[in-house]
Amino acid sequence: MGALSRRSSLILLLQMVAVVSILSVAPLAGGGRGLLLLGGWQPIKDIKDPHIKEIGRFAVNEYNNQTSASLRFKKVMSGESQVVAGMNYRLIIAAKDGKTTRNYEAVVWDKPWEHFRQLTSFKPVTH
Repeated sequence: MGALSRRSSLILLLQMVAVVSILSVAPLAGGGRGLLLLGGWQPIKDIKDPHIKEIGRFAVNEYNNQTSASLRFKKVMSGESQVVAGMNYRLIIAAKDGKTTRNYEAVVWDKPWEHFRQLTSFKPVTH
């Protein structure tokens, strides 16, 4: 086997190891929620997960703090997550405003290892 052929084989082997490493770590990025693509929005399979409910409650409470509204969190209706420098959550949330329950779309950026959470968007869902 010539030097060039050995070098090509080594490069191919290293590339395969890198791909396997990335694929084995990727499911952990979403808390074991399945393979996530960096930058792509993926459906949240279990919207009743306590962490997802916590994100939904945070979104409503933060919106209330920023606007002096008095919405009350009811439940997460659906959602998607996106791997960024942390995790973005785009949730459809049912919240009660007085006697009326409405749906809102909230985007929350979460970096739990830094104890960082930020509401980046909150708006009523219009159909």
